Amino acid sequence: MIKNLNKSTVERVERPVRILQFGEGNFLRAFADWAIDIANEKGVMNAGVAICKPRPRKAGGAEQMLDVLQRQDNMYHVYLEGIEHKQPKRDVRMVRSVMDSFNPYEEYEKYEQYILSPELNLIISNTTEAGIRYEEEDDLEACPPISFPAKIAALLYRRYKHFGGDKSNGLVIICCELIENNGSTLKEYVLRHARRCNLEQEFVDWVESSCSFCNSLVDRIVSGFPDDRIDEVKQEIGYDDNAVVVGELYHLWVIGGEGYERAKELLPLDQAGLNVVFTPSVDSYRDKKVRILNGSHTGMVAMGLLMGCQTVVDAFNNSDIETFVNRMVAYDVIPMISGEPQELKEFAASILERFYNPYIKHQLKSISLNSLSKWEARNYPSLLDNWIKLGRVAEYECMTFAALLAYYSPNSGFTPDDTPEHVAYIRENWDSENIEATVTNIVCNSGIFKADFSEVTGFVPMVAGYLNYIEHNGMAATLKRFFGLNDLGLIINVVSDEEVLENKCRR
Repeated sequence: MIKNLNKSTVERVERPVRILQFGEGNFLRAFADWAIDIANEKGVMNAGVAICKPRPRKAGGAEQMLDVLQRQDNMYHVYLEGIEHKQPKRDVRMVRSVMDSFNPYEEYEKYEQYILSPELNLIISNTTEAGIRYEEEDDLEACPPISFPAKIAALLYRRYKHFGGDKSNGLVIICCELIENNGSTLKEYVLRHARRCNLEQEFVDWVESSCSFCNSLVDRIVSGFPDDRIDEVKQEIGYDDNAVVVGELYHLWVIGGEGYERAKELLPLDQAGLNVVFTPSVDSYRDKKVRILNGSHTGMVAMGLLMGCQTVVDAFNNSDIETFVNRMVAYDVIPMISGEPQELKEFAASILERFYNPYIKHQLKSISLNSLSKWEARNYPSLLDNWIKLGRVAEYECMTFAALLAYYSPNSGFTPDDTPEHVAYIRENWDSENIEATVTNIVCNSGIFKADFSEVTGFVPMVAGYLNYIEHNGMAATLKRFFGLNDLGLIINVVSDEEVLENKCRR
C-alpha cells in the first residue's frame, strides 16, 4: 500500500535550522541535503536546512517543486543507481534534513526570521552559472533583491545591523555553482554592491573578518524526477513521493579557499564517511571535473537535442556524438589541463564511462538550462588555453558553440530555457543570410557573455562555417562532414592560414 509522505506518516527529528539553502532544484536535494541527512543520522551533525527559492515564481507556470515539497513536509527520497564492482547497485534514502521551504518574494517575514536567526551559520547555494552575476541596478532595500549577489549583500547587511557587528554571527557561504572561483566571485560582487550603496566601512570589515566565502566543486550526475517509471518507484519506496530525485551512486564535494577550515567544523561530512574533501584550493579538482564532465555535457547537449536524442545515454548510443565527445576531450581538453597525461586520460575515461550508466536517464533538456553561461564557464577556458598555449583554434569546442547557437536560433524548433532577454536577443538579431555577422553580433555586441570570444583569432569564422552548414544540412550531416574534414590532421591546425579556417566548413 502506498502511503502519503508527510509528518503524519513519517517520524522526523526536528532539527535547528543552521543552513539556509538557495536553490530547490534536483541537484542540491540529491547532493547537499542528502549528505547532510546522512551526517545527521550518523551523529556528526545536528543541522536542519531551510530551502529558499532564489528566483520569483513565474506567473501562470505549472506547479513548482516548492509546492510539492511543502505538501510533503519537505521530505522526499533520493534514489541512486549505478554499477559498483561490475554489479548493479541501488541505494534509496528518505531525506529528512530539510525542515522548511519557502519563497522569499511571497514570505519575506519568514525569510527575515531565518537570515537573522542566531542558529544560522551556513549558506549553501546553487543558482546555476547564471545566478552569480553582478546586476548594477539591483535594489538592496527590496524585499528581497532580485539577483543572488544582491540578496547576499542585503542579507549580510541586515545581519550585521541586527547583531551590532558581532563577529560570532558571521556566516560561512559555500557556493555550488559551476563557475571558476564561485565563492570568491560572489564575495567580490557582494562587496561591489556594498560600495555602490555606500554602506559603511565597518560592514565591509565585518564581511572580510567574520564571513567566509568558500569555493567548492560538486560532482554527481542527477537525472531528476523519474517521469517514465514513477509508479514503479512509488511502489518500491511505498510512498506517494512527487519530489523523488534519481541520481548516480558516485559523489564528490571539494570545499576549499577562504574559510575552508571553518566550513569543515560546521559541515563535517567527511566524518560521516562521505566523499567530501576540504582543501586550501579546489583548482586541480575543478579543472579536471568541470572541463571534462560538465564541458562534455554542455558540448553535446545542443547537438544531441538537434539530432532527436532525449537523454545522455541516447546521445552516447549515437556513434557520431559518442566519437565527437571522446575526441573533443582527448584533443581539445586534456592537453590543456595540468597533470600527468596518462593519469588525466584514465581520469577522463572514468568520467566518460559514467555517461553509459543505463540507470540514469539524464534528460538533455534539463542539462540545457542556461547553456549560454554554462558554455562560457565550462568550454571557453579550453578554447582560450588552446589559443594561448598552442596558437590553434580548438575545432571541437568551436563546433559545440555552433551547435549551441543553432539550438538557440529561431529556426531550431526549440524554446531554450535560459535568460529570456538573451534568447530574445539571439532570435531577434538572427540573419540566416549572413551567419558570420550573426555570430559576431552575438559574441561581441549582445552583452550575454563576460568574455570576448572573438579575441581567439579565427573563432568567429570557424563557428560561422559550422553553423552555416548546420542551418543548410542539419546537425547529423554536419557532424559527418566535420569528421571528414578533420580526420587527417585533427590537432595539427595551428592558426597560420586564416583563409583556410574561415572557409573550412564551406568547401
